[in-house]
Amino acid sequence: MSSSPMPTEYDVSVILVNYNTAHLLERCIGDLRRASEGLRVQTLIVDNASKDDSVAVIRARFPDCELIVNSVNVGFGRANNQALPRCAGRYVLLLNTDAFVSPETLTRTLAAMEADPACGVLGVLLTGSDGAVQPSCRYFPTPWNTFLIHTGLARWFPRARLIDDPHWDPARPADCDWVPGCYYLIRREVLERVGLFDPRFFLYMEEVDHCRAVRAAGWTVRYLPDTRVIHLGGESAKSDGRLSSSGRQLSRLLVESELLYYRKHGGAPLAVGALALATLGCAVVGAKALLRARGRALAQAGADLRLHWRLALQTGLGRRPLH
Repeated sequence: MSSSPMPTEYDVSVILVNYNTAHLLERCIGDLRRASEGLRVQTLIVDNASKDDSVAVIRARFPDCELIVNSVNVGFGRANNQALPRCAGRYVLLLNTDAFVSPETLTRTLAAMEADPACGVLGVLLTGSDGAVQPSCRYFPTPWNTFLIHTGLARWFPRARLIDDPHWDPARPADCDWVPGCYYLIRREVLERVGLFDPRFFLYMEEVDHCRAVRAAGWTVRYLPDTRVIHLGGESAKSDGRLSSSGRQLSRLLVESELLYYRKHGGAPLAVGALALATLGCAVVGAKALLRARGRALAQAGADLRLHWRLALQTGLGRRPLH
């Protein structure tokens, strides 16, 4: 939480966390600049110890952007936190380097925030480069809805509140529990009152946790369909074998963050419940694989089970982060 109000000199401060995505910066920042016409926009880039030529590219092509260079990868949430003290905008926008805004995105989202003082965080319609709609307006995860999704049993529980509502209409604005962090517009008063991300989350769940704090403080989280952002997803992971090899490292980070999240918001009982349902889920998936003679899926279920238990032990059932 900030100890005093931050100075305001811009309409919006945009924070980009970069990790090995030099090949995307020209498009991302170019689209951002086109969308900034008529606005006072501050752009800050935090480079998370990229192994490509990102820093050289930023310094050569985007000298007007404020650059923070990390010697180690501190994670997504902590990197955004680093840039926050430098932000001098009335709003702060977190934008992924693999997210490309439309020309009207900034003006429309800022206007929506100005028109609705109760809105603390705003997200937009996310699509892939092929136009396919991505989940953009979501409910909080729980051990139960995660279990239903993992096992494919959700259809047998039609009243269950899943993370992604099957009846969600992308064309309608709506209040929701949380919006993805690839385009995440935040009101300054929110940051001054509740801060930004919990540094315990290295990757995943940080925006979920933050939206809980925003809603608990009395603001709404809003989905706006009036503009779209193209989101590729997973570009940093593709560039780093440690993050992308068979998806195991990413899965480990997700499981760790889920344990931290459940322990934070429900104590040991919720963390134990999450582990129990994860165990049952792996058993259900493994049984299905066995019945269908799918050896690879059976092996994966076993690996997932071991992963959950190993991380539960290493984190003390979500009491402490590993990064």
